[in-house]
Amino acid sequence: MQALVLEDTMQLALREVSEPAIADDEVRIRVAACGICGSDVHGMDGSTGRRRPPIIMGHEAAGTIVAVGDAVSGWESGDRVTFDSTVYCGICAYCRAGRINLCDQRRVLGVSCAEYHRDGAFAEFVSVPARILYRLPDGLDFAQAAMVEPVSIAFHAANRTPMRIGDSAIVFGAGMIGLLLIQTLRLAGYGTIFAVDLDEAKLAMAEDFGADHGLSAEDPALVEKILMMTDGGVDHAFEAVGIGETVATAFETVRKGGSITLVGNLQPKIDFPLQAAVTREIALYGSCASSGEYPACLEMIASGQIDLTPLITAVAPLSEGAAWFKRLHDKEPGLMKVILTPEENGNADDA
Repeated sequence: MQALVLEDTMQLALREVSEPAIADDEVRIRVAACGICGSDVHGMDGSTGRRRPPIIMGHEAAGTIVAVGDAVSGWESGDRVTFDSTVYCGICAYCRAGRINLCDQRRVLGVSCAEYHRDGAFAEFVSVPARILYRLPDGLDFAQAAMVEPVSIAFHAANRTPMRIGDSAIVFGAGMIGLLLIQTLRLAGYGTIFAVDLDEAKLAMAEDFGADHGLSAEDPALVEKILMMTDGGVDHAFEAVGIGETVATAFETVRKGGSITLVGNLQPKIDFPLQAAVTREIALYGSCASSGEYPACLEMIASGQIDLTPLITAVAPLSEGAAWFKRLHDKEPGLMKVILTPEENGNADDA
């Protein structure tokens, strides 16, 4: 089969490789669409250390089952599916409690790190355990189905955050996850929603998706404006960037007794305002991946309650993958989600 292989840092190439084997509890899927995640782009340049070459990346995908393992029941060839990016064991204490994102044996598709190597879905075929599969709603096309993974991250962050109807919120970072968070928070019943970013175009999109105010992160009066507009601070802050500066601003703009949900994780360590967290009783929630939100997300996408169309920049053949990765790495203006599809598998929009 053909696969887009990361052969070295910043070196992606379309190669002929062996089709993945399937274990007794796995299925083989003909990939119809696979989205390029920001973590894949950072993996390509080696900055995360979690895409050690050679590796087939890709974890945001959907397709059709073509073979099932001997121990698999309830699934058959021809089923249209997507799958969790997390390969969880299903038997540890966290999995038994439904907290699959915290699985003791957690693996992520398309990741190669010191602990494990697991090829992903930038290929014609991928094999995954049947336990991580989700059936696609009728009429949902593959390109949109491939977006369920980032949608689920937004849903999980919202689920992690205790709120009352009408609470205010601020989202730092209007990238893919931030924009999906804004849509999710609006659906969840939040009141005033603020979006903060450096990019004016993304702020405009944030307002289109339901933010009441799009504010520039470069505004020297940003904190003062938010405090004034909220009479002392927002109820909940969502940090979707993952750097110290935005976490610090989150502390400055959330009210006493409010909460901060940390979703971004670009920097492994940051300075932490301990006294502010203690004396102002700020609740902190870490939010990692998702934990069972896929079915709800698929229904929200299929019903149109989550709008993905403006976020999909292009659906392109796998053979053009290296070029699209470079454009994303170069931060070409206007690019959001790029979805790759093997040419042999037809149109990713086919339902």
